[in-house]
Amino acid sequence: MATDENKLSMKLLIDTKLNKKVVFAEVEKDFVDFLFYILTLPLSTVTKLLKDKGMNGCLPNIYESVENLNDTYMKSKQLILQPKCPVNISKAPLPLLDGIPTPTALYKCSTSYCTVYVTDDPASCCPNCMSRMSIKVAYADPPGVKESKAATGVFVKDVVKYMVMDDLVVKPLSVSNITALKDSSNIKEIVSLHEEVVQFGKEEALKLLKSSLESKAVLTSVFMSLVKVEK
Repeated sequence: MATDENKLSMKLLIDTKLNKKVVFAEVEKDFVDFLFYILTLPLSTVTKLLKDKGMNGCLPNIYESVENLNDTYMKSKQLILQPKCPVNISKAPLPLLDGIPTPTALYKCSTSYCTVYVTDDPASCCPNCMSRMSIKVAYADPPGVKESKAATGVFVKDVVKYMVMDDLVVKPLSVSNITALKDSSNIKEIVSLHEEVVQFGKEEALKLLKSSLESKAVLTSVFMSLVKVEK
């Protein structure tokens, strides 16, 4: 999938007649990696990204309460406000949500019989026996990612194109899946859908993240206002 200044190009298939919505997007591994990466984000990181975007609910209030409380009452604000994402994809081809701290390695207790806890801080002490957590056990990337990231992607392999539905259900792009989509919807012919190529960058990523928490018509919410369809 071609990128332009950290933007992805993706093809939307749009029902412009009956439902006026995005039916699905034809994408490659980079976009799917981004969708799956969302699931690894700590909740406070999601709140930080969206609290200035009009995020619904009370999570922004909790986040701002931590920000506003004096250090007299807090042991560690950073632990809450800047948690490290458990999966490091800083070298992935889709760095749209930048500035998110990620661990580079995990460590266990230096005592051989104590294997209960792991941490990303080799200077910390084991909660069980108070020995130093200094033995490196694994990188924070999923197994095999470092060796094959460029060839296969971070979470999904670069073996097929993918179709992402309006509600962000992800499937391989195949004849059988397209046929099943036609049979389960009001679409008479897939070939009658309007095709539109759009760019997906950081602003669209934040809109998608916000919409995914509020709607089941995410692609329509993010992109339909940008699509120009001839009448």
